[in-house]
Amino acid sequence: MIFLIYLGLGAFAGLLAGLFGIGGGLIIVPVLVIAFTWLGFSSEILVHLAVGTSLATIIPTSISSTWSHHQKASVDWSIFSFLAPAILCGALVGAWTASLLSAGLLQALLGVFVLLVAAKMAFKLDPPVRERPVSRWVLLPAGGVIGWASAIFGIGGGTLSVPFLSWCRLNMRLAVGTSAALGLPIALFGALGNLWTGWQQADLPSAATGFIYWPAFLGIVLMSVPFARLGARLAHYLPEARLKQLFALLLFCVGIKFLFFPA
Repeated sequence: MIFLIYLGLGAFAGLLAGLFGIGGGLIIVPVLVIAFTWLGFSSEILVHLAVGTSLATIIPTSISSTWSHHQKASVDWSIFSFLAPAILCGALVGAWTASLLSAGLLQALLGVFVLLVAAKMAFKLDPPVRERPVSRWVLLPAGGVIGWASAIFGIGGGTLSVPFLSWCRLNMRLAVGTSAALGLPIALFGALGNLWTGWQQADLPSAATGFIYWPAFLGIVLMSVPFARLGARLAHYLPEARLKQLFALLLFCVGIKFLFFPA
């Protein structure tokens, strides 16, 4: 039953990754926290385990989603090559930062973050597009912050990088595709960081390596990769505004659960 939940979660997360370039982590982390609670994992490590596992699953999802967007010429590789080094450094620091936080504090921060994302999507609180092109040197600190925050919350970075890239005057199609590509260094180095910081952690389940739980990883990846490609195709046809409203409602429920009914 638990493995079926992982499969369903992978399908849903992959679909979201393709549709919005968000990597699916906003859904993966909360559902994994609930699943790990059912499995009786230690409350001291289950949130960190959910974050690390989420980042690991985003690696193949991001590759699949990026390839689909690349085939449609929806990735700005020049911006990717400039942002990627800062993002991967930020992701490593973010994984280390998350390891220093208690499970309760990390879950509360996740709740606040999810509610902010829900409000942004529901009320279209996107930054206005700059009148002038942004200096490329602004991209470096921004990339570091995006990688750092994404690794803490176990996401692919799209909720941060898509608005930032839009602010940088990229059209939405390129912003989503480039964000999907940037999810790869975030996920890869965030997962490696969680592998390292959780290596000697007490109370880890037997099927975990560091803060990555492999049964959940396998179930999610099996379904997320094909559904990420489907989501990237559907993004060109479905009503984006209505989808975002429904997704915002789901995130609002998740944020309330994390803040007021923690695991």
